[in-house]
Amino acid sequence: MTDLNPADGARTLELDRAYVFHSWSAQGALKPFVIAGALGSEVWDFEGRHYLDFSSMLVNTNIGHAHPKVVAAIQEQAAILPTVAPAHANLTRGEAARRIVEKAGPEFSKVFFTNGGADANENAIRMARLVTGRDKVLSHYRSYHGNTGAAIVSTGDWRRVPNEFARGHVHFFGPFPYRSEFWSDSPEQETERALHHLKRVIQAEGPDSIAAILLEGVPGTAGVLVPTPGYLAGVRKLADEYGILLILDEVMAGFGRTGDWFSWQNATINPDRVVPDLVTFAKGVNSGYVPVGGVIMPPEIAAAFDETVFPGGLTYSGHPLAMASIVASIDAMQEEGIVENAAAVGRDTLGPGLAALQQDHRMIGEVRGLGVFWALDLVVDRDTREPVPASTIAALKNACLERGLLPFTADNRIHVVPPCTVTAGDAARGLAILDEVFTAVEQA
Repeated sequence: MTDLNPADGARTLELDRAYVFHSWSAQGALKPFVIAGALGSEVWDFEGRHYLDFSSMLVNTNIGHAHPKVVAAIQEQAAILPTVAPAHANLTRGEAARRIVEKAGPEFSKVFFTNGGADANENAIRMARLVTGRDKVLSHYRSYHGNTGAAIVSTGDWRRVPNEFARGHVHFFGPFPYRSEFWSDSPEQETERALHHLKRVIQAEGPDSIAAILLEGVPGTAGVLVPTPGYLAGVRKLADEYGILLILDEVMAGFGRTGDWFSWQNATINPDRVVPDLVTFAKGVNSGYVPVGGVIMPPEIAAAFDETVFPGGLTYSGHPLAMASIVASIDAMQEEGIVENAAAVGRDTLGPGLAALQQDHRMIGEVRGLGVFWALDLVVDRDTREPVPASTIAALKNACLERGLLPFTADNRIHVVPPCTVTAGDAARGLAILDEVFTAVEQA
């Protein structure tokens, strides 16, 4: 950690408020949290205060902050070939693509690289429309797929509504037993009714008009909604029945977050090992050290463009610095057992610890998740399941920061999403802070 000067913190905030326009925000009242540096599972400010990162920034620093192998790989690549046009071949790009395909499995053969998750979804939708000759895309209301044209309209939450300029998008409800749209009384019944709902939407929209069903492997921003038993298998069956492609958005759920390389490879989520037709990724593939994303495709979809031009591309597709960070990240995750660590911490520390918090704090209506991917659904009353108001979330967030914990909050929830590298000790420390925070806010 370099020498820290509190004046630099004040200067950082001054420059930010003078010149920076922030995402998804009314700008006037913003006072962003200032970060001076980070390492592993901690960040710190210019006053030298350290915070345990239970947010992974935007649920993307899976390998932790400033991992030395990834930093070194970026530095080395910058000295060799810092940029290259995407039409040229580049060794690091090929190595990155090979590693991603190997982790995805034998059903896949190629990777199209993008600048992030949104344009990964954008291009997966484009591929599906071109290959099927159909137009419509079906996706969950409880979802987030990015902020580009088709990706934001595929998104189900409020951010879609001011941005509905793309064509051919239809939404449906996925399973969510705790707040069921289907009046279900068990996860199995939730699956049955959710699949019936989807089938009727497909039939009502006209199956021959539907190119793809786009789902997050585990909807993340919407609340870490682990699919109910049999749901993914049922969606796969419906897609096959009607000749529709299944796209899984693994931007947040991929590369260790669920304790597997991809969420659909997790036996809890997908015991039937349903395989999607296209996979999108970003975030955890290199922990966001350099912006990158992509689409993983099987041979038959890649071959569709052997003689036909694929009408898509980006100046920075397969950027060498991003590719080097991917190679180093995947290698380090494999060599250091980071994916296995995420599974173990979730199973042995976070899962039991969060269940214990739920026992002690009636504000916690439900605990959902696995690996290092959890959400606490916070309620005013457990019987009615009325969500806590925004003021309560603000109080919880402030109390976390006061105690040295950087949280991820969304709607009426706290998401517990530390890096995949988090130790059992740090996970337990974060749980202890959360216990203090809930106690303080409940007594206020």
